[in-house]
Amino acid sequence: MGIIDLIRADVVSLVGAVRTLRWTTHIARRPKRVFPDVIEELARRFGERPALVCNHESLTYRTLSARANRYARWARAHGVRKGDVVCLIMHNRPEYLAIWLGITHAGGVVALVNTNLTGQPLLHCINVVKPRHVIVAAPLLEVLDAVRAQITGDVRVWLHGEASADLPRIDLDVAARPGEPLTAQERSPLTIEDHALYIYTSGTTGLPKAANINHYRLMLASHAFAGVMATRASDVSYNCLPMYHTVGGVVATGAVLLVGGSCVIRERFSASEFWDDIARWNCTIFHYIGELCRYLVHTPAHPSETSHRLRLACGNGLRPDIWAQFKRRFRIPLILEFYAATEGNVNLFNFEGKEGAVGRIPWFLAHRFPVKVVRFDVEKEAPVRDQRGFCVPCAPGEVGEAIGRIVKDADRPSARFEGYATAAETERKILRNVFRRNDAWFRTGDLMRRERGGYFYFVDRIGDTYRWKGENVSTSEVSEQITRYPGVLDANVYGVPVPQQEGRAGMAALVVGEGFDLAGLPAFLARELPEYAQPLFVRIRGEVEVTSTFKQKKIDLVSQGFDPAAISDKVYFNEMRARAFKSMDKVLYERICSGQTRI
Repeated sequence: MGIIDLIRADVVSLVGAVRTLRWTTHIARRPKRVFPDVIEELARRFGERPALVCNHESLTYRTLSARANRYARWARAHGVRKGDVVCLIMHNRPEYLAIWLGITHAGGVVALVNTNLTGQPLLHCINVVKPRHVIVAAPLLEVLDAVRAQITGDVRVWLHGEASADLPRIDLDVAARPGEPLTAQERSPLTIEDHALYIYTSGTTGLPKAANINHYRLMLASHAFAGVMATRASDVSYNCLPMYHTVGGVVATGAVLLVGGSCVIRERFSASEFWDDIARWNCTIFHYIGELCRYLVHTPAHPSETSHRLRLACGNGLRPDIWAQFKRRFRIPLILEFYAATEGNVNLFNFEGKEGAVGRIPWFLAHRFPVKVVRFDVEKEAPVRDQRGFCVPCAPGEVGEAIGRIVKDADRPSARFEGYATAAETERKILRNVFRRNDAWFRTGDLMRRERGGYFYFVDRIGDTYRWKGENVSTSEVSEQITRYPGVLDANVYGVPVPQQEGRAGMAALVVGEGFDLAGLPAFLARELPEYAQPLFVRIRGEVEVTSTFKQKKIDLVSQGFDPAAISDKVYFNEMRARAFKSMDKVLYERICSGQTRI
């Protein structure tokens, strides 16, 4: 990267950072002004402008505020006091935002439960936050009923919508309550330090964790992204991401509402209807996460995919292997990639739209955003320590774990780590005695590399990277190469243990389509990847399972390994010397496990 390019990047980064700081520095200076208060202000300012819209309902700024006030009064009438938890189980819709706005305004804490969970994971998410009430939408009642008897504590369940159940209807209760602004006597004395939401992690490596979100973080998420995206009153944001996560529930809605724009809410993402929605609603911004963009790239050409008013796509998880194709095919003026964790203090923004980078911290902002990349031992799954017991910073281009310094400073609340519902989960994410005694840093759990110029590149999740033949293998980087092979629509790469072998061997679950030629794949892998990174096993699947935020699921795949008796898919063994894949059967499986077949 030349000096001229770096200067240009510095200017763009500086402009974006200054704009964002203008939106956020006032938050700590007005500690008694919380996000529900902001919504009241917006209602007075923008009145009947459309705020949240979808196919079946629409809320103006005024009706959104009034609906939230009704829910606040419901909460007070039914004993919700400051700090009491209410679980919300509901699909995307404008009402969703009104519910948690109102309850948090009354001082309650709303746990935004993943609507895809069933059984034990759902029960865990409810019990871990110890709620007093649970609100469930009628279409999801059957799922809740399956675990309802095991919910601990004295919990009252409320039904939203019509269903054949003997439960109180919260929608009917709030409809009878006044929507005028809360009186001084009805308001709970709140500050930005008070707890507002529980937002759960995606649970790709175990049961979801309930992250503590205080009112400051709500204000920060909405206001920061208003600055990051330079939102304006003419913007129409398209949100098809789940509203039980931060991007779909706070960023996509709040950042555009702050300036008088509108947010289009879709219940769930649909690749086939995406461009119809973008054109129909005249959207100017859309939010992506994970593999959403890959799904769009693999859809047939659509007449509206280039005739749109989009000015930017904002999100995280857009992989380098489809970045250029996505931008070019759909004529996206700017891809604004960022990196952040709901509960963490590591926030990176790629204001320049540099291909593949998750963000950048230029030298003149490094003091304000203390983020480091430290050497990491993949086998021990822990940072490397030197002879003094301190962590070792990575050199430019070297892969390590990204960490953010935890600062206990009232003037810099964004540098804190609020933790989870349980102390044990919180402590696991804190790295102590990192560069000096008694310092503390937030562990992202992500492997990154930082290049000269301050650009950060995501490499892999810790636990996904595995070690084989004495080398570290990044599943993300292997996946990117495999998906370049003709006919491969998606690839989920992971490591599996092999008896009598050190480390884990690579395995790839592939979704393939027209033009895929298995016979040519070994030669392609040999050409594009070093031998240790070439998958030893391949299984052909109908689909790659993902979480609701489009993160690939790997736990079940790893546990099944390469045993054909445990897998219904077709499995193949990569005979690297012969440059051919051989169908896996019981005999071959036993020969590999016994060491008779060399790998």
